Amino acid sequence: MMKFIINLENELESKILLLNLEQDRPLKRAEAAILEINIALKKLKSFVLRYRFTSESEEIDFFKNRKPLVLSKLIYYNDIFRIETRKPSGGEKMIRKYYQTELSKLKGFFEENVDFYGYYRTNSTYLDHKYFIRKKLDIRLSLDSFVFETDSRFSTSHDYKVAKIMANDLLEVYLNDELIKLNRQSEEHYSILTPKTKLVWSDNKTALIEIIYALHYKGSFNNGNADIKEISAYFEAIFSIELGDVYRTYLEIKNRSARTKFLTGLEELLNRKMEDRDA
Repeated sequence: MMKFIINLENELESKILLLNLEQDRPLKRAEAAILEINIALKKLKSFVLRYRFTSESEEIDFFKNRKPLVLSKLIYYNDIFRIETRKPSGGEKMIRKYYQTELSKLKGFFEENVDFYGYYRTNSTYLDHKYFIRKKLDIRLSLDSFVFETDSRFSTSHDYKVAKIMANDLLEVYLNDELIKLNRQSEEHYSILTPKTKLVWSDNKTALIEIIYALHYKGSFNNGNADIKEISAYFEAIFSIELGDVYRTYLEIKNRSARTKFLTGLEELLNRKMEDRDA
């Protein structure tokens, strides 16, 4: 039996590896992989229906370890196919939110099955005779409804759940990799847009804080949703300056006789320059 299963697994792995090398598009790769895995599962089922397990431990090993290894691949690539076909065509933020939602679904599955996760992750065996022997459904184990509709000759109450756990582990890696790619693309995009020439604020800090508060009250950033701390931090990063306690400086500006000293001076300077050019 093991010889047949190992040969089947190795053959499937080789085909999937070849697909990964030939196809760089996740959607096409997933579609082709699903077809190959379906063929392998049919071969595995056909073999098991003809085979008589030599012992209960051999049957448990098959439905706990061998079948889920193949089935998990089908679940994994089917999830990728679903995710990629439904992926929004919006910008980077929308796609990022979409992937994060999919990660949340994995967390939801974990929370719904936390007891079995603990059993499986700790390599426990005391319930294997109920989980991984065919035709031994115990409704007190909170079974999934679809279990009652599966082919009892090729399924147990929990072999699918093991495969789902294995598939979710792979899917979590895939989704996190996609998020990392988005981060890299965002960083590359930002580096392209960022000017090569670095500007350093060489006027006094109070003047810059005067500008920051004016822009804040005008609602000039993020449709008026950016707060003072965010705007100040951005200006500090862009102009390589530490502004310190901007609110305290703002109070000092409020208490001086000429509150908008810098902005008023800018207005006068700009008007004078415009008049000089018009002359």
